[in-house]
This record gives sequence, structure tokens and C-alpha cells, in this order.
Amino acid sequence: MSILDIADLHKSFGSSPVLKGIDLKVGKNELVFIIGPSGSGKSTLLRCCNRLEEPDSGSILVDGTDIMRPGVNLNRLRQKIGMVFQSFNLYPHMTALGNVTLALRKVQKLSREEADGKGMAALDRVGLADKYRAYPNELSGGQQQRVGIARSLALEPLIVLFDEPTSALDPELVGGVLNVMRELKESGMTMVVVSHEMEFARAAADRIVFMDKGQILEQGVPAEAFGAPRHPRLREFLGSLRH
Repeated sequence: MSILDIADLHKSFGSSPVLKGIDLKVGKNELVFIIGPSGSGKSTLLRCCNRLEEPDSGSILVDGTDIMRPGVNLNRLRQKIGMVFQSFNLYPHMTALGNVTLALRKVQKLSREEADGKGMAALDRVGLADKYRAYPNELSGGQQQRVGIARSLALEPLIVLFDEPTSALDPELVGGVLNVMRELKESGMTMVVVSHEMEFARAAADRIVFMDKGQILEQGVPAEAFGAPRHPRLREFLGSLRH
């Protein structure tokens, strides 16, 4: 059974089509890595999956539920679909724990004690339990991003979407975030990642999906996608990365 099932998804901004009939299934415990040049529609695809962008047509099922149907509860839906952004989006006036527990208290209506328990467990998973009292300006960019990941994990989502999670980080801080993602993968989290971290994709992904100009042109296991790409556009794209 697929956790995420996207069929014939279309999205335009004005007269510019950005997604042109995307079909993609993501299985339970799978890490799917979406690669492609800038402007190929990767981030828009992720944002459609929790309706931060409204698709024009097509269907998106999350754990069998059609998220496009009228009357769907978006708050409940977004608890099932974690999202980690390129910018950390933390509230500067709240501690790490406060940022992680906000949705637990406001959306899930947990008591402070329950929320703090879940929040501390989530911070522990990303290696930041000792920083629970720290404010965002007291944390490095990598630590802030790990708090962002903990915020998603605290809601116990079925799937986590990562949109360029390391692109705003200094190079030496990238490893800490990728290590957390690697551990999530090992613990069985279902993940869809848009990123330029090709070595991580090669090492950790179950499947590589290559997008260009709003379409999926190729998908396969990392050894095939990187080692023996079939589509000439993917060969060209990978070749451009080596220069």
C-alpha cells in the first residue's frame, strides 16, 4: 500500500505550466529522492502534497485519503504530512521546545505536560535534547534545521517531505542534518526529499526520481539512476554536476 499516491497532477502559475501530469507512488518506509534542475517543479510538487499550493487537477492520496476532496480537514491532514523547509521558519521568541510543542498544544490540544514529553522525545531524536531551552538565535543553522525536523516528528506523521533542507546551511553544518535524515530512514520513516545532496541520495535513497520541466523523465534505484541513466536529459544533468 502506498502512503502517497499522486496521479496526473497538473499545476500552473498563470499561463506557465509547472507540473504537467505527475504520477508518483511512495511506499511505506521508502525514501524517495527527487532531483532535477532549478525550475523543474520539484518544490511545487512537494507543496501540492500538503496543499500549500493548490493543484489545478489530478489526485493525491495520503494513506488512502483523497486530500483534494471538498471539505477535507487541512489541519488534520498536515499532521500526517510533515514538512521541513529550506528556511527554518522557527519562532524567534520561543525556545526550541516551545517551537516543537506549539502544534501539539494548539492543533492536537495536548496538555503542556504531554506536549513537552513528546517535544523532548522529538528533540532527542535529532540530538538536541540538551538545547531545549535555547532560542533560535542561540543555535547554529544546522541546529535550527534539526529543531524544524523535530517539530515535524513530534506530530508523528506518516510521511515527511523535505524541501531543500540543507541548501541554506554552511557546508560544515550539512552533515548533522543529513545524519538525522539517515537515522530517520533507518527507523522506518517514509520520506520524500528534494535536494542537491547527490552523495546522500546515492547512499541513502531507495529510489531516485528525475524531474525536468514539470515532468518525471526517469526513476530508478540510485545505482541505475547515477550509474547507468537511460534518459539523455538525466545524463546531461548529472554531467553538469561533475564540472
